[in-house]
Amino acid sequence: MLRNRDFLLLFAGQGISRLGDGLYTAAVAWLAWTYSHDPGAVAFVAVAANLPTFFATVIGASYADRYDRRRLMIASDLGRAAVVALAPPLLLAGVLSLPVLTIGAVLLSLIGAPFAPARNAIVPRIVPPEKLVEANGLLQVAFRSAYFVGPLMLAPLLAFASMPVVFAINAATFLISAATLVRMRVPHVAADRVGLRADLAAGFAVLREAPDVMVVIGTFVLALVAASGFLTVGVVALVGSKLGGHGGEYGLLLGIAGLAEVLGAFAVAKLRIRNLALTAVLAWGLLGAFRFPLGLTTTPLAAGALLAVTGFSSALTDIPLVALVQRRIPDRHLAKVFGLWEGGIAGAIAIAPVIAAFLIAHVGVRTGFMLSGVTLMAISAAAALTLARAGALRPAERPA
Repeated sequence: MLRNRDFLLLFAGQGISRLGDGLYTAAVAWLAWTYSHDPGAVAFVAVAANLPTFFATVIGASYADRYDRRRLMIASDLGRAAVVALAPPLLLAGVLSLPVLTIGAVLLSLIGAPFAPARNAIVPRIVPPEKLVEANGLLQVAFRSAYFVGPLMLAPLLAFASMPVVFAINAATFLISAATLVRMRVPHVAADRVGLRADLAAGFAVLREAPDVMVVIGTFVLALVAASGFLTVGVVALVGSKLGGHGGEYGLLLGIAGLAEVLGAFAVAKLRIRNLALTAVLAWGLLGAFRFPLGLTTTPLAAGALLAVTGFSSALTDIPLVALVQRRIPDRHLAKVFGLWEGGIAGAIAIAPVIAAFLIAHVGVRTGFMLSGVTLMAISAAAALTLARAGALRPAERPA
């Protein structure tokens, strides 16, 4: 796949961009804490960075389906670079505050809303259908590796440089991404310039004709609500209450989970998956089975082993999903379906930590992890049964 020039440009550009995303996320969280010393303020900025995506992604994806996706991605990169480039002078002038930081997070979320759906929808135009799983797996390797490394860069950059330099680097990663997109040769597919409402209605009609896609996307969003909060709030509580309470152990466990996700994505890229839909929903059951005993662990070694398996399993939840959508949904509506998925992810990530914190406060860490695992296994089983009843347990085909 890396001998495919256009795919290589996408792979490199988006990997560098995700490196900047990881660095930006860590920097913004640290600035929010510095300005407020209040965990609630950090959470508020995080919600501000995700909630606009929940509302704007599907509309932005509609434009990606009706106009040139590559140019829309370039415009999104340039717009986000311009917003982030305002941070260094504001920091140097001493006028960057928590409200300004929050407004910037909202703007970045809105400008970037159509980017991910357009990127996922552009892959089938540069990759043969039989290579979609491999291509998506390699992209996930780049995304997860870079995003994992990004936060690790914050400490040395602050030690040897400054926060304005951090944001300058983040802005530069957007410019690099835009430059790689400019050099790509993506076949242009003419689209009918219908109105927004008609385009969205047509997209939902196409989605209703693909029950396997609907089930897999719905399963992913519901499972993410049950799972993602326990990877953040839950692991913090586990380390703090049962595993010694050291920040280094928390970072190590998250690092193990992140590395396992990278290895999982690489392994999935090499698999020949016959039934993408069934694989995607059953992977949540596997993840839940190893999430269930995590709250019972008493040593970092045992917790790390369980997090490694769950991290590896998570690669099986999204890579087959992306390939399934790319094969089952016509190109004309591809970005909108991905936009629906991305919007669901943003909403799930916004509410999952609240749910996890509520459960841990009322039933404890041990029972909370067990409930999360049982819920994931139940969602997975219900989705597999629904696929069977809908007659969707068949290899996905690319529509004409």
